[in-house]
Amino acid sequence: MYFWHPTNVYKNRTCSELMIVFPNAKINLGLNILNKRADGYHDLQTIFYPVNVKDVLEVIESDELKFTSSGIKIPGDPEENLCLRVFKLLSQDFDLPNIHIHLHKNIPIGAGLGGGSSDAAFLMKLLNEKFELNISEDRMEEYCRHIGSDCAFFIRNQPVLAYDKGDHFLPLNLDLSNYFMVVVMPPVHASTADAYSGIIPCSFEKPLEESLYMPIKEWKNHIRNDFEKSVKRKFPQIEKIKEYLYEHGALYASMSGSGAALYALFENEVHFPELEQENRVFYGV
Repeated sequence: MYFWHPTNVYKNRTCSELMIVFPNAKINLGLNILNKRADGYHDLQTIFYPVNVKDVLEVIESDELKFTSSGIKIPGDPEENLCLRVFKLLSQDFDLPNIHIHLHKNIPIGAGLGGGSSDAAFLMKLLNEKFELNISEDRMEEYCRHIGSDCAFFIRNQPVLAYDKGDHFLPLNLDLSNYFMVVVMPPVHASTADAYSGIIPCSFEKPLEESLYMPIKEWKNHIRNDFEKSVKRKFPQIEKIKEYLYEHGALYASMSGSGAALYALFENEVHFPELEQENRVFYGV
């Protein structure tokens, strides 16, 4: 992975003035859409698990509030970036100096990996530390709920069962470090609208966390992502990648969140050069 060097952006600055953090991605183990809420959102149940695919986020005090980026091109108006929204949200309650935020984007966009939410949450934690705001983790989570449904997860950044809109959590004792994880991102962008098209909320056999106690080989028969059907309908290559992963020994494979990235768990280290020809592939994350 290539890391943007701070001297490329912030010249003649000392290390003490510059703060760098590395926001990580997450995967969803299962995602059940339960019902549509009166506020237009959906109640859901999913498990968030942090993974080692990372962006680089750098902050330094500046004469003016500024956001720049490198790496993967970020769509949309830079002035609407979630990082700026975090700064403006905190500025309502705290007297913050202007800062220059630089984001080197490496986590794929439209992947269901939570990269934008992670950037926002990590910036909040960085500002809390840098400017000694003394905001508790509980309060930072509350701030994050104004930014996005999965944003609050990245404050504590530990495995959880997520419920309501995906923004309230119960901690889980879950460790997948004994397995080799592969994340595959095809060259498509799955929007939230794509994911929710055709979704019909339905019940599930048993609470999601109970399925975790089954052998991982049995997860594919019990743990589902309700977004897969609608996203695979628009992007059939996602189904082909999933089939490939199972054919090559995956114990469990699934789309993450609203897609389009897939992840798979293997007993041993694997590499798939043929997948790398058309997709971004992350190994051992």
